[in-house]
Amino acid sequence: MRLHEFQAKSLLADYGLPCPKGAVAITAAEAESIARDLGVAPLAVKAQIHAGERGAAGGVRMAHGPAMVRSAAEALLGKKLVTAQTGEGGLTVRRVYVEAATPAAKQIYLALVVEPALGGFALLGAAQGGEEIERREREGNLVRERMTLSVGAEPDPAELDAFLAAIGLEGATQAKAATLVAGLRRAFIELDASLIEINPLAVTADGDLFALDVKMTLDDNALFRHRDLASLRDEDDDDRVKLTSQRDQLNFVQLDGDIGLVSNGAGLGLATLDMVKAAGGRPANFMDIRTTATSLDIAHGFALLLDNPAIKTLLVNVHGGGMQSCDTIAEGLGVALRRSGRSLPVVVRLAGLNAEFARTRFKNFGCAVIEEPDMASAAQRAVTVAASGRA
Repeated sequence: MRLHEFQAKSLLADYGLPCPKGAVAITAAEAESIARDLGVAPLAVKAQIHAGERGAAGGVRMAHGPAMVRSAAEALLGKKLVTAQTGEGGLTVRRVYVEAATPAAKQIYLALVVEPALGGFALLGAAQGGEEIERREREGNLVRERMTLSVGAEPDPAELDAFLAAIGLEGATQAKAATLVAGLRRAFIELDASLIEINPLAVTADGDLFALDVKMTLDDNALFRHRDLASLRDEDDDDRVKLTSQRDQLNFVQLDGDIGLVSNGAGLGLATLDMVKAAGGRPANFMDIRTTATSLDIAHGFALLLDNPAIKTLLVNVHGGGMQSCDTIAEGLGVALRRSGRSLPVVVRLAGLNAEFARTRFKNFGCAVIEEPDMASAAQRAVTVAASGRA
């Protein structure tokens, strides 16, 4: 779950992250009022969207008083902001963050990220933070330093000092940065984050540190441990497919192929995906129906596939057992097909609990499925059918 800048700053303030004073507004009048309460100048008015490169796209505007803050907010709120990270459609600005502008003598990049290959996480940093950091890195004009962190042990002080020195933080500022890293590491672990990125981390002329922009992502699969944080999700700005699949107890990953895959069990789902690839097909998704999903949840999952115009055929590979039987999935498919009105070939492989009853359910719903006796033949048949649909 991605957080907005103002949400991340509020959470991380409890872990010692130094930030300029500010508040969020959803109207221009609120933005003006916040500026008056802050009583400082200049101020920054920042569009709150889930994408970077806002400054270059006009999403961060400087103002020298409440009236200018109001004008800046009026120019942003309700408008589409297109940045290098939003795609051509852009994202609608529904909130602005008004904060005291902080002059930076130096801009640092600092981030904590999950490293799947290590089964752990790492601290990244660069001496030249700020905008277009990815482009500068691609062009060879920026080097990111890296230090592996551990959940169970504090960072080695000497190694951390060397890391901070490499990104231009020395002396008293280095000591402040070490304290900052300690707080970020604790936040990363306690909040089940997968990303905390501060860019830029401003170093003032006096050697103080301020986080001018923060990106933070929490692990969706750990939100059951953080019921209070789940309410921070911005459903207006999030991916509809992702939200629907989470609501309906489906593990769903969108891919770019034309064969929609449905299975019950992550292992069966991955095996199905592999067999389709081995047969020369292109999976459109990975979808695993959890054992607790109802037929209505499953229907919503099928609806995600039926809404995808790229899909030429569906492959349903089910092994009924435990709490999830074949007929429940058959009912979900029947409901989804009736609701959508879409017609496309459906290849099924049924085994286990209530497989025969599932065939009856297909007939009752009028679903003309193509049944295959085993996984391999079902995968091959789905690939052949999809290929004929492409022709």
